[in-house]
Amino acid sequence: MDEEQERLATLHEYGLLDAPADDELAAVVRVAALVAGVPTATLNLIDENRQCQLTTCGFEGGDSAREDSMCAIRLLERRTVVVPDASRDPVYRDNPWVTGRLAGVRFYASVPLVTPTGHALGTLCVFDDVPGGLDDRQIARLEDLARVILALFERRREARARAELAAVAQRALREAEARQQLLDAVLDSVDVAIVAADPFGRLSLFNRAAAEWHGLDADATVGPGDLSDTYALFETDGVTPLGPDRIPLLRALRDGAVDHAEIMIRPADREARWVTATGRRMTAADGIPLGAVVAMTDVSADRAHRVEMEAAHAALNATVAELERSNTELTNFAAVAGHDLASPLAVVSGYLELLTDLHGAQLDEQARGWVQTAARSVARMQGLIQALLTYARAGNAPTNHRPTDLAEVLGHAMVDLRTAIKDNQATVRTPAALPSASCDPTLVRQLLQNLLGNSIKYRHPDRPPTITVTGEVTDEGVLVRVADDGIGIPPAHRQRVFDMFAMVEPAKKTGHGIGLSTCLRIVQRHGGWIRAEETPGGGTTIVFTLPHTP
Repeated sequence: MDEEQERLATLHEYGLLDAPADDELAAVVRVAALVAGVPTATLNLIDENRQCQLTTCGFEGGDSAREDSMCAIRLLERRTVVVPDASRDPVYRDNPWVTGRLAGVRFYASVPLVTPTGHALGTLCVFDDVPGGLDDRQIARLEDLARVILALFERRREARARAELAAVAQRALREAEARQQLLDAVLDSVDVAIVAADPFGRLSLFNRAAAEWHGLDADATVGPGDLSDTYALFETDGVTPLGPDRIPLLRALRDGAVDHAEIMIRPADREARWVTATGRRMTAADGIPLGAVVAMTDVSADRAHRVEMEAAHAALNATVAELERSNTELTNFAAVAGHDLASPLAVVSGYLELLTDLHGAQLDEQARGWVQTAARSVARMQGLIQALLTYARAGNAPTNHRPTDLAEVLGHAMVDLRTAIKDNQATVRTPAALPSASCDPTLVRQLLQNLLGNSIKYRHPDRPPTITVTGEVTDEGVLVRVADDGIGIPPAHRQRVFDMFAMVEPAKKTGHGIGLSTCLRIVQRHGGWIRAEETPGGGTTIVFTLPHTP
């Protein structure tokens, strides 16, 4: 298989083409446009014949022919490409995305999406209809975002693999259960191998099953020392021949009884069988020895079932371990990337403040508006980074479970939000005493702070917000309700609002779509559940559980 065939096989293995993009991917593409300072960006995947724009920012995406794609030109070089003016670049100036047939691209930059095996699936592309450029820091951040996209791709593939593995395990379980039922039916019909010997250990009887399993009938001329070689008797490893002292028939003759001795019957021309043997020594009424008899039950299906389930369990454990490793890497990456992104934004914010303070009087109204817009964008980006870091800490920090007074934790959360509560004339009520729970007070404080902050942020425009916090002890733990009288969440969005970067109305840019995802992560780390409901009379009620005992 050549390199392009391997690349295409890898692309199709991810299962991304013609599938809707996750909210996280759309968010990363928006951040890429912001980092590059351009209005348009796209996540392109290149297959055999086309360029698939999986998600876009600033324009309506779609599919186009691969031969028309700008990103396909240098895709196999697997390096970042920056073109200040495509109309002057001999490689790109005749491309339909430049000439005006598909678009009028001038500034163009793309970062390849390269898998751990070295295959480029497509690109993270930013562009504009005017010439432009990128500095080293912007290029580095775009390359960081490309790695985030690859990590999200890996997470989707691993989730699909885990689902497929679970389906395989379920099928294997059903098949094994069917084989067990068949085995039970065989045992019910007494289809077991019966073998008998005289007092001297020479064979005297094989029933039909015994003759079929061994491929031979009973031969009284075979001495006890030759039984193992003649009838292919082995230890359960299938390699070590049974010694005379280990053959169940001779053990019953010598010791008086043998119970559930497991051996393997492995003739050269027949199927190997694992069997369990139970037998007794036979004597006449006057005590004269008559010989011994052994009944052997075929347990091959049961062993195969156990081996199969052990293999499935081991594979599932390996998948879980890999997902945990991937999640840890993503969490660590979020922290590092958040720090690296926050530093330059702080510098930009500082210079915008200096520009306003020192030269604000010299700027006209339009210029002041530009400065204010830039400052708001920087502040939103800083908020997004802080939310990402909070999300990472909520999933990575060790939990310290101890008996905790939820009323005290709620009080600390209200102190954290005192400015927002005062500015919005908000009222936080607790009609009855809140119970104690076994939890990490720092994480639960962050949980309550997020929920109270959301209730204030999404208040009803016609009245000050009123938030009611209640708790009760139930069989499944401490159940807490945080109810507000705000604008509410439409029923269709009440489940997806807990997804990363999910927002009910993204165009309003009132949040980052990370707060409720962080809440979900905190509750899950405590072994509980969380959901959104409608408050009677209007608004949103968030319900979650915490353990009441360690």
